[in-house]
Amino acid sequence: MISRNFKNVLVVSVGFLSLFTAYGGLQSLQSSLNAEEGMGVASLSVIYASIIISSMFLPPLMIKNLGCKWTIVAGMACYVSYSVGNLYPGWYTLIPTSAILGLGGSPLWSAKCTYLTISGNRQAAKDNKKGSDVINQYFGIFFFIFQSSAVWGNLMSSLIFGQDTSIADIPEEQLQTCGAADCGLFVNASSTTTRPAQKLVWTLVGCYIGVGVLAMIIVAVFLDNIDQEETSQFRGSREPFCHTFLATFRLLKDRRLLILIPLTMYSGFEQSFLSGEYTKNYVTCALGIHFVGFVMMCFGAFNSLSSFLFGRLARYTGRAALFFLAALINFSCILALLFWRPHPDELPVFFVFPALWGVADAIWQTQTNALYGVLFPRDKEAAFANYRMWESLGFVIAFAYSTFICLEYKLYILLAVLVLTVITYPIVEYREYKNPTPPYLSHKEDAKTIEKIICQTHM
Repeated sequence: MISRNFKNVLVVSVGFLSLFTAYGGLQSLQSSLNAEEGMGVASLSVIYASIIISSMFLPPLMIKNLGCKWTIVAGMACYVSYSVGNLYPGWYTLIPTSAILGLGGSPLWSAKCTYLTISGNRQAAKDNKKGSDVINQYFGIFFFIFQSSAVWGNLMSSLIFGQDTSIADIPEEQLQTCGAADCGLFVNASSTTTRPAQKLVWTLVGCYIGVGVLAMIIVAVFLDNIDQEETSQFRGSREPFCHTFLATFRLLKDRRLLILIPLTMYSGFEQSFLSGEYTKNYVTCALGIHFVGFVMMCFGAFNSLSSFLFGRLARYTGRAALFFLAALINFSCILALLFWRPHPDELPVFFVFPALWGVADAIWQTQTNALYGVLFPRDKEAAFANYRMWESLGFVIAFAYSTFICLEYKLYILLAVLVLTVITYPIVEYREYKNPTPPYLSHKEDAKTIEKIICQTHM
């Protein structure tokens, strides 16, 4: 029999899998599907700008008042609204629903991270294991299931858009502008890059809305409300409103969090590059929009499998070795993308880059989330709110300059942030090695179990 905590991890994971089957597919298509006046990229910028705003205030308030479970359900409803906005995409539908999604995004992810951290520590106490090892394992399982959403969401888009009868060959003059060879700001509009038939778009978005609603039902019905007593006590306490409202900012006094900012922002930069720039300037430009889904499926498959692997491997290798492996993979890919000139005759190469990117992203996601849970066990809500805030800032910056800066310079910026991350991250790891963060359990946990949990993964 699986433990109750493990069952809850599976429920959260399946819920996010269903929800991001829809959102992940839409995000991958925005730069190509709604390319007119940069509307698709603009909507993504609004999403992550709203996440930054919500990260400043909402997660601690919502989690402490509603609890993790109902915060997740409310956040999922905000994501579904964005799918509804894509039924009739325009400035007056995409931008408002993007803002709604952003406001619910940070509480959703903070609640998920808090839930997994609480579950991991509780299970570690029962099994006499290191808290960080169980947390790493739970995050690995979550991302293994969650990241496969890229496979299913993009499979849906490719199968549906593949029915478009207007697909034609890419003209040779357009191929000359693909990749970093040209500026990349203006992909020539041809029959392969224009918007698919409206009927096919409605079919796809309708499917996305359905799986989003299914995600809300799964979490609302099957997820245990593990922090119900804590939320009841919080609502009955007289803790000042400003104390909770400003919890995200107060945590910035911790130097470890400040040093982690480049690492966290890089996560946003690298994800936005693959979903926004690679799909548009390499895949759509040289192969057509109907290939975007297949390429992103490759990314999702490698990301999912690697997340599961690295979630378990971290206890043997430590975080630092995995982080530097991810940095090396991304560094190599960035250099290669600077010189590669995409052409339809080189079809396998289009899948090599997302596959490697998926391996690296699996490390960034699993290990960074687990690192925040280990370093800030007493301020989980505020810590994960900061994580979403700084990661979203990376998204916003990358999407904001997407329509103004040539692709070559975007790659140089990505490379610069990666180098800064490699320089600053070891400082946090060294400080944690010298002064391990003490474990923290709620007041209901037996004090004797504290000695059983060591919230520190060796370097």
